[in-house]
Amino acid sequence: MLKCRNVWRKLAPFARASSTLCRQNVKRTGLHNARVPGHVPTAHMATGPTGSGGENRLYVLVIGAVAIGGGIYAYRTIQEGKQRYEERIATNTSLHHQSAKQTTTSVQIETPATEAIETEVVPESEPQAAPSTEEPSPPVPDAETAAPSETTEPLQADEPVLEAAPEETAEAPAKPLVEEEPSSEPGPAEQTEPSPPPVVESEPAASESPAAKLSEPPAEVVAESAAGLDTAPPSLALPPHAPYLLIGGGTASFAAARSIRARDPGARVLIVTDEPDLPYMRPPLSKELWFSDDPAVTDSLRFKQWNGKERSIYFQPPSFYITAEELSNAENGGVAVLTSKKVVHMDVRGNKVKLDDDTEISYDKCLIATGGVPRNLQVIDRAGEEVQKKTTLFRKIDDFRSLDKVSRNIKSITVIGGGFLGSELACALGRRSHHSGLEVIQMFPEKGNMGKVLPEYLSNWTTDKVKTEGVKVISEALVKSVTCKDDQLEIKLKDGRLVKTDHIVAAVGLEPNVDLAKSAGLEVDSDFGGYRVNAELQARSNIWVAGDAACFYDIRLGRRRVEHHDHAVVSGRLAGENMTGANKPYWHQSMFWSDLGPDVGYEAIGIVDSSLPTVGVFAKATAKDTPKAATEMSGTGIRSESETEDVASSAVAASTPAPAVTHKDDYGKGVIFYLRDKVVVGIILWNVFNQMPIARKIIKDGEEHADLNEVAKLFNIHED
Repeated sequence: MLKCRNVWRKLAPFARASSTLCRQNVKRTGLHNARVPGHVPTAHMATGPTGSGGENRLYVLVIGAVAIGGGIYAYRTIQEGKQRYEERIATNTSLHHQSAKQTTTSVQIETPATEAIETEVVPESEPQAAPSTEEPSPPVPDAETAAPSETTEPLQADEPVLEAAPEETAEAPAKPLVEEEPSSEPGPAEQTEPSPPPVVESEPAASESPAAKLSEPPAEVVAESAAGLDTAPPSLALPPHAPYLLIGGGTASFAAARSIRARDPGARVLIVTDEPDLPYMRPPLSKELWFSDDPAVTDSLRFKQWNGKERSIYFQPPSFYITAEELSNAENGGVAVLTSKKVVHMDVRGNKVKLDDDTEISYDKCLIATGGVPRNLQVIDRAGEEVQKKTTLFRKIDDFRSLDKVSRNIKSITVIGGGFLGSELACALGRRSHHSGLEVIQMFPEKGNMGKVLPEYLSNWTTDKVKTEGVKVISEALVKSVTCKDDQLEIKLKDGRLVKTDHIVAAVGLEPNVDLAKSAGLEVDSDFGGYRVNAELQARSNIWVAGDAACFYDIRLGRRRVEHHDHAVVSGRLAGENMTGANKPYWHQSMFWSDLGPDVGYEAIGIVDSSLPTVGVFAKATAKDTPKAATEMSGTGIRSESETEDVASSAVAASTPAPAVTHKDDYGKGVIFYLRDKVVVGIILWNVFNQMPIARKIIKDGEEHADLNEVAKLFNIHED
């Protein structure tokens, strides 16, 4: 404004002279024409008397220049005012975020109160790469270095400690932090506004926060160590974001992680599991581990398969995984596992989850593979704490270790349940009873072992087989009550029978874990349980479900939910592929297997329900028709690992006649077909191994067969 005023003072004489000349020209023209014109033509000023045209043009140019200069000045003034306004708003916002962080962040530097007043913002131990000029303190320029992106990330209160360099978190460099970086904006309002909160709040934080007590040893105050990274709680290392988040640490999650990494080698995958162990396979917990000769098997968790080869229960050693701290910055990606952490809430709109310690982790794509939890009998739930302490619900590694220890220190144990798990555990414990004198009892409501799966005649044969393993079998047993008396459990059955035992193993089924359904707004199937998913195993646009918790639609057999290892492998693998954009439908017919020791086993596929009509074709077994021989031939004890989805290439009928062997006492090996509307919907291969692709093709074709004896020839059961 001062510049315009000075210019006007210099140009005013010219403007007044030009105005005077214009008035004289008008009067002269009027007198010459003997009248005063009503208006002066615009062109007359340029064509007036000699000498007047140049002065008029000068007048116009001066006025125009003044107008243009004034407009430019006004425009620049408005823009500068707007810029200062935006800078002030940004400053206030930054101050607000800093104040909020300082109210929740514990003191990270052991400093007396007087030193805290001098440095004021030393508790904010973030990198100095981008010093801010927005928060100067009154005594000396401030050195606040928080970048805008760091103030908006959902980090934990103590997480900045892990990210700070050692010299930035130590006590000595506090003074240089204040003296190095001068501020460039000394606005009085901005100087005085942010100063009081850090001074006032830094002192109570040191006394109130358990994680930042100044009197605690260096292990609990990370900033006190010379390296700045002493031992810290695991929660400090939680990454705030995971591109691929897998909830659950079982077989399905590991299969998905491996599939994601195969299609996207740079993918960063985070597995969150409530178990303390890395991903492992569950089948050996009720099979091979119990037959190990190693007294330290509960610690090593290594076992010999039926073929004699030794392996670990874990899918991969710890070196396969990266730490959670490394995940966010891993250049080549990797798989990290958060153990002993449970996801308790899902925000599907915000794409984030909350853990049981209130930590939040955001994600791009998420897999729910939470599996299931073992069911318990209601009579045991209501029996009280004393009975529950003597009851094992078998599912995890800890359950295996606990049951192994208990079985070595008691005289009697009772397995309730006649399904796969119950029968396998009964046989395993019965085999141990030959040497220890342990009494093993198995009871179930069916007429025979696996009565819900096998035809009655085969169920009865299986029951006799279990008895030969040293197990006392009580069939058609319905538990009425369980009480504890004289440090022993008394199981009273509804028919009046009373069974006394020292410990109970409840193997009565699995309940799919759908705890996240309510918070995530996901649909749970009312008939089969589990999360309802589409053909691509999708529950929502960026949420997939695999394993025991998935209720999927089978294109041949309708909607189903499967609780077996092979299904977990295949569904996890497919979910991982679809999370990386494959968009493949689930058409695989998963199989399952069960071994009653090294001599008897079977593999099954499809719907195997004893209530369906069945046709069995059997033959005499040979030495190679055992689980042990099958694993020696395939090289693996986890038989689904050798499975393939290729079309069966060996589906050629044998020329040897195949007469049906019906209801004989010795069922060495054979094939059992389960029918629905004369169509094969399920197949059990009894002591017939490595023929599952043929069975899968038969179910996939969905054709009626007039003579199933001819179909049985495809499995070559009569060849020696």
